[in-house]
Amino acid sequence: MEFPQMSRAAGVSFQKFTGLDGRIANFPQYKELKHATGVLQLGWLKEKNQFISQINLMGGSSMSGDRDKRSSTIRYLGVAADIGYDVIKSDKIAVYPLAGLGYQAYQARFFRDNSEVNFNDVLQSPSTQNNIKPLNLRNGFFNYRFGLGIAATSAKHHCSIGVQGVYTGSFKDHAWRSSDDQTLANAPTDKLSQIYAGLVFTCQPFFMMHKHKM
Repeated sequence: MEFPQMSRAAGVSFQKFTGLDGRIANFPQYKELKHATGVLQLGWLKEKNQFISQINLMGGSSMSGDRDKRSSTIRYLGVAADIGYDVIKSDKIAVYPLAGLGYQAYQARFFRDNSEVNFNDVLQSPSTQNNIKPLNLRNGFFNYRFGLGIAATSAKHHCSIGVQGVYTGSFKDHAWRSSDDQTLANAPTDKLSQIYAGLVFTCQPFFMMHKHKM
């Protein structure tokens, strides 16, 4: 039985939510979102007869947002499955276009500057307590993916290192929802139009590497 390789990836993605940013710009107490997010991925990759398949779990964050200041952060979790084909028939290098489907769930979080709010007012007033809470909004997108990967393989160590670039787009626009995933009237809508680039490391599972040495 041929086992897939474990894959780990780290990179950066770029996504601008123009609908949400345009609405937030009208409220000076909030700060617009960052467009770049750091991304980590964990999954499996398999190649057979030059056909490549991969499944990845991913998490991204703008790594911004200071709860003590006026700031914002965007983060997401996702899953994706892709297929591709190695156009270079070589044991040392692979070049493969790929395509796939996935889903990404987003959270946008906005912190206000509450440094002027009196502590006693917070203790005495439930409305003040609610006013100092950050604003959380959610969205989610089923998506399609197109990309290109390049990898260099070590046959001795049964591992590879490479890069992948992927464009991810949503099938339609979606409205932003409350923190409890509730529909909101007149909510801004956005679509997913994301560019990702990252380093990918793959290795066979430890027990398979041990088997090859025997």
